[in-house]
Amino acid sequence: MRDGVELLADHYAPHTDTPAGTLLVRVPYGRRFPFSTLFGQVYAARGYHVVLQSVRGTFGSGGQFTPMVHEKADGADTVLWLREQPWFTGSFATIGLSYLGFTQWALLCDPPPELKAAVITVGPHDFRASSWGTGSFTLNDFLGWSNMMAHQEDPGLPRAILRELRSPREIAKATAGLPLDRAGRSLLGTGAPWYETWLQHPDAADPFWDPMRCTEALERVQVPVLLFGGWQDLFLEQTLEQYQQLNRRGAPVALTVGSWTHTQLMTKGAPTVLRETLQWLETHLAGTPAADRARVRIQVNKHGWVEQPDWPPAMPDHEVFLHPTGRLSDTAPADSAPASWFTYDPAHPTPTIGGRLLSRDSGYRDDSALAARRDVLTFTGDPLAADLYVVGNPVVELAHSCDNPHHDLFVRISEVDAKGRSRNVSDAFRRLNGHTGPVRLELDAVAHRFPAGSRIRVLIAGGSHPRFARNLGTDEPAASGTQLVPATHTVHHGRGGVSRVLLPADPLPPT
Repeated sequence: MRDGVELLADHYAPHTDTPAGTLLVRVPYGRRFPFSTLFGQVYAARGYHVVLQSVRGTFGSGGQFTPMVHEKADGADTVLWLREQPWFTGSFATIGLSYLGFTQWALLCDPPPELKAAVITVGPHDFRASSWGTGSFTLNDFLGWSNMMAHQEDPGLPRAILRELRSPREIAKATAGLPLDRAGRSLLGTGAPWYETWLQHPDAADPFWDPMRCTEALERVQVPVLLFGGWQDLFLEQTLEQYQQLNRRGAPVALTVGSWTHTQLMTKGAPTVLRETLQWLETHLAGTPAADRARVRIQVNKHGWVEQPDWPPAMPDHEVFLHPTGRLSDTAPADSAPASWFTYDPAHPTPTIGGRLLSRDSGYRDDSALAARRDVLTFTGDPLAADLYVVGNPVVELAHSCDNPHHDLFVRISEVDAKGRSRNVSDAFRRLNGHTGPVRLELDAVAHRFPAGSRIRVLIAGGSHPRFARNLGTDEPAASGTQLVPATHTVHHGRGGVSRVLLPADPLPPT
C-alpha cells in the first residue's frame, strides 16, 4: 500500500491458456472456507484468475483494521499491484457480499479503466445510513458484528465453538445495559475500538462518516453492476437505492431480490446468486454473451419469481383504515371515533421479533407474542376474499401525538394465517424527537402474496429493541445516557384525525 503496509492475498489460477478474466475479492473475514470455496475455487474452475485479499489488519495483512476507513485507498493500491502481475488478463471484475460489497463501492468511487463489471451482493455504500439512518443506532447488528470481528482470529476451534454458542446471550446482556458505551465495552473489552466512536457521532453531517460513505460511486459508475438483495436483509434499502440511482443515470445495472435474510444469500440464495453471477461475468468480462436477463427479478414471497422492467412496479393503492376497536377496514371510522393509546417504558422496552436483522433470529418470524403486548397497538383486518399481492413500499399515515417529545415509532405489517399465527412482512422505524403531529412512515419494500383467507395486521409500538437502541425519553447523548422516562402515545381514528395504511397491492401479481 502507499503507506508501506503489506496486505496478504491468495491467487487462484485457472488451468487454461485462455483465461476468461480476473476477479478481485477483498474480504475482512479470512481467506479460508467458505470464501476460498465460494470465490477462489468456484470461479477459478470456470476460467478466471481470482485474487482473494485480506483487508488491512485482518488475517496476516499489515496495519490496523478500522472498518471501512482504508478501503478506498487500499483498493486503488491493490489495482496498481494487479496491473504489474505477469498473469493479469488486462481486465477484471469485482464480486462479493456484505463488507465485500462495501470494498467494491469504495473502488467504484474512482473506477479504474480495467474494471469491466461488478457483482455486489447485499453490500452497503453508506455505513452512516446503515447505523444511524433511522435516527437511532442500529444496536444489535453492529454491536454483534463488532463482537464477531473482535474475536474472529482468536485461536482454538473448541473456544470458537463455545464463543459462538454463548454469543447470543452475551450480546443480549450487552444491548440491555446502559449507558451504551460502557455496556458495549463490557462485551468487547479492548477489541473493536471503533464501536464507541460510532456511538459518539450520530449527526449525518459529521465529517467523521466521510471515509465510510461511497455515495459518489453512485454518480460515477458506468461499468455494468449486478445487485443482489433480500427482502429480509438489513441493507435492503441501500440495495434498492443503488439500483434506482444507477438506473436513473442510464448506467448498465440489473437487480435480483429474493425472500432472503442477510446470511441466506450464502445458503438458500446461493444457487441463484452463483448462476446469475456467472452469466453476468460471461457477458461483461469474459466477452461470451449469455442469454438476456430481465433488468429486475423479484421473488414474490409465497408466489415465486417475477421479472420486471423496473423497480418499483406500478401498483394501485389499497387503502385500509385503523379503527379504535383494533380492526382494519376498507371504510373510514366515524368522525366521533375515540383514540387508541399505549405507554412505552424504556425500562422494559418493546422487544424485536424477526425482521431485517444481522442475527440468527432474523427474517420471517411468528410475532403473535408482540401483538399481545400491552405496549403495542394491534389492528387486524377481516379474512381476505381473494389473494392480495403487495409489491412496493407500504405507507402508514398516523394521526399521532405523544406526551413526551423524545419518542420513537415502530410500525409493522404482518400476515395472520387461517390458524391465527402472525408473521412479519414489512417494518418501519423512526426516531421522532421534537416532532409533534401527524406522521407518515414508508415501510420496507416488500413483494408478498397475502393468500385468500389470511388477514392483514398492523402493529404500532414505541420501539423495537435491541434492533434499534431504545429511546430513553430524554435528550441525553445516546452513548452516555442513563435516565429513563416513559412516553404515552395516542393514535387518533376520527376525533383528532384519521389513521390509515396505503398498500401497493392488486389481486394479481405484477406483470
